[in-house]
Amino acid sequence: MQPLSRHLLSLLGVLLLLPTTELSAADSRQPNFLFIVVDDQSPFDLKVYDRRSALETPHIDRLAREGMVFDGAYHMGSFVGAVCTPSRHMIMSGRSVWHLPIAPGAIANGRCPRGLEQNTIPAVFNRAGYATMRTCKQGNSYEAADRLFTVRHDATKRGGTPETGSAWHGERVMDYLRERHSSKETKPFFIFYGFSHPHDERDGTPELLAKYGAVNHTDKDHPPAANPKSPRLPLNYLPRHPFHHGHPDLRDEVAVSGVWERRDERTIRNELGRQFACSENIDRQIGRVCEQLAAMGELDNTYIFYTSDHGIAIGRHGLQGKQNLYQHTWRVPMIVKGPGIKPGTRVAGNIYLLDMLATFCDLAGMSAPETNEGISFRSVLEGRKTTVRDVLYGVYSGGTKPGMRTVKKGDWKLIQYDVLEGKVRETQLFNLAENPDELLKEHHDPAVIVLTGQTPADAQVNLAGDPRYAGKLKEMEALLLAEMRRLHDPWRLWNQPDDQLPPPPDGK
Repeated sequence: MQPLSRHLLSLLGVLLLLPTTELSAADSRQPNFLFIVVDDQSPFDLKVYDRRSALETPHIDRLAREGMVFDGAYHMGSFVGAVCTPSRHMIMSGRSVWHLPIAPGAIANGRCPRGLEQNTIPAVFNRAGYATMRTCKQGNSYEAADRLFTVRHDATKRGGTPETGSAWHGERVMDYLRERHSSKETKPFFIFYGFSHPHDERDGTPELLAKYGAVNHTDKDHPPAANPKSPRLPLNYLPRHPFHHGHPDLRDEVAVSGVWERRDERTIRNELGRQFACSENIDRQIGRVCEQLAAMGELDNTYIFYTSDHGIAIGRHGLQGKQNLYQHTWRVPMIVKGPGIKPGTRVAGNIYLLDMLATFCDLAGMSAPETNEGISFRSVLEGRKTTVRDVLYGVYSGGTKPGMRTVKKGDWKLIQYDVLEGKVRETQLFNLAENPDELLKEHHDPAVIVLTGQTPADAQVNLAGDPRYAGKLKEMEALLLAEMRRLHDPWRLWNQPDDQLPPPPDGK
């Protein structure tokens, strides 16, 4: 019996060892990454952020059901009118806005190392043995980093056909995955899946334009025809902003084809229809790629991130572009699905787009480069935390200086404007729990209420002039100054100490 017992124990040991070995091999596989970035999309375009939205995105909705939705994801801001350019530099490098290679004086002042591109997403993942691939719009990005992807297909595609629109980007990723499958490639992949839409000109496909009651409007002198299928006006729509935004002749406010300077109901509803037509087409391309990953057996080991480089107004607060710091534009959508993420979860997060590099590295089991300034939010994805920071800062100074600044902590948000050589100096204080749409007294105008169908509560206004909130205003102003100092903001507002800052080089 003794030899038999030894034999049985030996067999048992082998049987126990086999699944353990297979599990270890599976666990040791590095995850894949599919990073989806759209161009100019407010989170409130999507039903997962605004139930009133008419936009249908079944594949993005599925990502949300099977993953995690962030209610507090932001881009840090911009010092140029092309907000996407610093945003995409921050995504690639993990650097804060004033520490980018293109930020005023950053390299000269030693606040950005030379050769930073060697510590950006493609460089880091190339060195880690990943296969890296990119498709996205051409330009307004970080070219020195973009060229480091092993496979790159960049082109600006904003038309309404498969060859001129979002399907072109989708097909590049499909081609890459098919080739990977046929060649039996075993390296983990990092795919930067970027789109040129829904950025203007928002030329959607004829089918989707008809669905959303929109036309590619070309008559500058007259609004488009009314169409009952057009999306409703947003709740915080205004026919004009209460004061000048501080950027005279800004292209996005006065020269976008189909809108120009018009803010009437028919124009804005038509433009939202065009935006939604382009966005639903993007959703379809995302669905194709996810289905291909599933067919290849790669989906379960792939982290999928969906976001935008920044938000956009399109009639909200009487603005059209992305050069403002309201929630519809400062915030970005962020949905993440992947291994270890509990389906159907929702968090604040309090993340910046510049946190992407640190998070990717953490999920891949490697250290972020020393140049990185972002915070990994892996702990949030895994349910161990709900936020990674308490305070959020934003800037827009692409127009007249010093521009706009914002700071947020908890439910409270401050926006200050110092533009047009001191002609416009405004302060806004919002409690976002009570006033999530940042409604102003102008939104209480009966004519606006008729258009939006929203009757604001009395408390839904800018609280900066209310003496009951003087203490909170002072607290938020101090917090803003502290963040400006910490992040090396090179300007100061009219009501802040100048800190004896030298002017930024070339007056930029």
